[in-house]
Amino acid sequence: MKRIVTMQDLSCTGKCSLTVALPILSAMGIEAAVLPTAVLSGHLGFKDPSVTDLTERIPSILDAWRREGMIFDAVCTGYLASWRQVDIVRELYRSFGTKGALHFVDPAMADGGRLYRGVPDSFVDVMRQLCAGADVSMPNITEACLLTGTQYRENADAQYCADLAKRLAAQGSLRVIITGFSSSEGSIGAVSYDRETEELSVYENKRMPASFTGTGDIFAAVTEGAVVRGYTLGEAVQLAVDFTMLCVKKTLEDPDHRWYGVNFEQALPSLIHWMEEHKGAERL
Repeated sequence: MKRIVTMQDLSCTGKCSLTVALPILSAMGIEAAVLPTAVLSGHLGFKDPSVTDLTERIPSILDAWRREGMIFDAVCTGYLASWRQVDIVRELYRSFGTKGALHFVDPAMADGGRLYRGVPDSFVDVMRQLCAGADVSMPNITEACLLTGTQYRENADAQYCADLAKRLAAQGSLRVIITGFSSSEGSIGAVSYDRETEELSVYENKRMPASFTGTGDIFAAVTEGAVVRGYTLGEAVQLAVDFTMLCVKKTLEDPDHRWYGVNFEQALPSLIHWMEEHKGAERL
């Protein structure tokens, strides 16, 4: 069984970050270890969440892991609570990765043309350095623009996203996925680029008539799990897009759904079935 460590925040309420990554990776047949960067009462979609930065506590966790000889096939990062946590990520790379361990970076810091509340402008440079060492970086369009110094465009076409991906790859990322791409009002998907093979791919699914927090975290977790399980980047992106849209569809079918996250739990059986029954990319 493959083993992943995912380093991101724990939101006690709201379906995002670790509370979606852990069950999704487990459903994909992967042992998932978690390294919380912060504990939030609820994600940033709530009005005034409490936030506890865990930077000072993480070294003792790593010391305990080191004594136990823990190693991982992949290191995955999401929301980081401080710039000092980038050094912790590098320590994970150095001391806890198997030979050939994969490094995934979801630079969770911005959306809709602006940084998240409480994230300083200086954090962009820190995240740029982290993405430069990634095997796979997965920014949304806003984050990709910030990381490359590109003017943000709300209605981004495939060529625009492809250029963003190539610029990020030129900065060091081996493979880049730009999420949130849409060629029309009725579709949404992702653009991916592999620097080694120069392969560029675009994949979209039907856009659901709603938007929820946490869908980016779902996409990242599925992508990470699929790549670690041996799927190509294109296959992983297709699965992640389709599963994310299935989660939104399940949510909208529930008349009592909450505003703060999607009903990903109801879509997990489909994900498990896909992983068990299919070897290549196929729509859910």
